[in-house]
Amino acid sequence: MKHLIAAAAVSVVATSALADKVTLNMPSTFPGSLIQLGQAGVKLQDTLNLISGGDIEVEFFEPNALVPPLEIYDNVSNGSIDAGWSVPGYWGSKNSAYNLFAAVPFGPSAGEYLAWHWYGGGEEMMNEIYNRDGIQSLVCGIIAPEASGWFRKEIKSAEDLKGLKMRFFGLGAKVMQKLGVDTQLLAGGDIYPALERGTIDATEFSMPAIDQNLGFYNIAKHYYFPGWHQQSTVQELMISKAKWDGMDDRQRGLIETACKANVANQLAEGEAIQGKALAEMKAQGVNIHQWDEEMLGTFKSAWEEVVAEEAAANPDFQKVWDSMQTFRAEYAVWSELGYLK
Repeated sequence: MKHLIAAAAVSVVATSALADKVTLNMPSTFPGSLIQLGQAGVKLQDTLNLISGGDIEVEFFEPNALVPPLEIYDNVSNGSIDAGWSVPGYWGSKNSAYNLFAAVPFGPSAGEYLAWHWYGGGEEMMNEIYNRDGIQSLVCGIIAPEASGWFRKEIKSAEDLKGLKMRFFGLGAKVMQKLGVDTQLLAGGDIYPALERGTIDATEFSMPAIDQNLGFYNIAKHYYFPGWHQQSTVQELMISKAKWDGMDDRQRGLIETACKANVANQLAEGEAIQGKALAEMKAQGVNIHQWDEEMLGTFKSAWEEVVAEEAAANPDFQKVWDSMQTFRAEYAVWSELGYLK
């Protein structure tokens, strides 16, 4: 029996040694210098290059170095590039259901979101859609709540939002459109110049430490919370499906494990650095506001209209939304009993 086990072990090693080396050119939606969002992609590159022992070689590319940041999807789909570092919600124009895999207004916090993705069928449904276009996507990062936005003037009522030109992401943008906001989706590196030139009046982007890194506080001094539109946001590693299918089990396992480690590191870091960033920006003249219950109710009512419209327009959205709502209803019993309020 010992001889059989030894022979099997040698066979596994030999099979792994014969597997083709995997190279992944990975352009990013976010600059590598951007704390959390971009740095997590660089960290993934470094981790995979280290733990794979040369079996997998990843190269992170800055936005526009290979392709424009909002064209990663098409280029992974057609095989022009191997992989991409992004967020599923950037591809909502391809299929509105992608938004649900990234960030959901009044949606789950990070723990609940990961539970749905990994144990409630979320990631599996995500790939049912991605695979149609020749892409495999892995949940590979997550950040805690975002802020609700930067404004030049204080927002005292929903009327003050009407007519504003604002950078806004994903499903939250559709909510803001209901309230009369002219929204547009800009990649991170394009926001500050647009704000500075007056092309946009206001913006949301991410959590305080990330927003601080991008310097929005130099132009807009009114900063709003909570981030009702993104209580957590999932990042992804997109890989060409042909490339993914051509890997052996060990290579795919290394990538899956590295992504889960990336999720843990990113979430822990994100929770650790927000207090300092808020204190520093407050000292630089930023006015920190919290939406009152009336404004939050206005946002939520508009969101309920958006959900109904999106579900009616797209069977994929309806399917994913139903799955998430079923999971959240079950989770709510545990949340209510298990957690301090």
